[in-house]
Amino acid sequence: MKIIAFNGSPRKKGWNTVTLLENALAGAASKGCETKLVHLYNLKFSGCVSCFTCKRRDRKEDGVCAVQDDLTPILAEIREADAFIIGSPIYYGAESAATRAFFERLCFPYNSYAKDLHSLFPKKIQTALIYTMNVDKEFMEQLGYQHHFNLMTSALERHFGGCELLPVTDTMQYSDYDKFESERFDAEAKHRRHQEVFPEDCRQAFELGKRLVPEEW
Repeated sequence: MKIIAFNGSPRKKGWNTVTLLENALAGAASKGCETKLVHLYNLKFSGCVSCFTCKRRDRKEDGVCAVQDDLTPILAEIREADAFIIGSPIYYGAESAATRAFFERLCFPYNSYAKDLHSLFPKKIQTALIYTMNVDKEFMEQLGYQHHFNLMTSALERHFGGCELLPVTDTMQYSDYDKFESERFDAEAKHRRHQEVFPEDCRQAFELGKRLVPEEW
């Protein structure tokens, strides 16, 4: 069994999103699963270019994006995977630009325009979304982030199968708050939360990764 995690953060080592993804993969690996981590910001690719090749009646294969770039072999690899995880920081209420572009290219070829909206993905697999954000849980709810999260989870459920969501709030944005604009933040509280609460977030990510591996595997 193979699970792929996609890091949609520009930060690739030691920071919130990638650390949570690494913990999720460690959870899957603890049950004997093969794992892989892909940094989206290492790839050169675009979002959907609206060519509609994947919707042509004379297409040779269902669910294949015609755009050729660094994402092409990755999309092919997902077809062979048994589960995948997408992790992204939240910028202005939504995923990072790279994550959104990836999501468009991943999902649209499988988006059937049939009346029953059936997916063209060839099997059912488990998926997960891990979101990190600077705001706390209360502010996240006030801003209505959950509505967007629900749209994303429902899309993955429709195209691929089950989708589990792990939102991680009030993350530490800077290692040294004195070097950057940060008047509205309590730097001491941010560091304290990172030391005391973020390890629990990582534990939850680890357990999420374990749950992606079915017991019968």
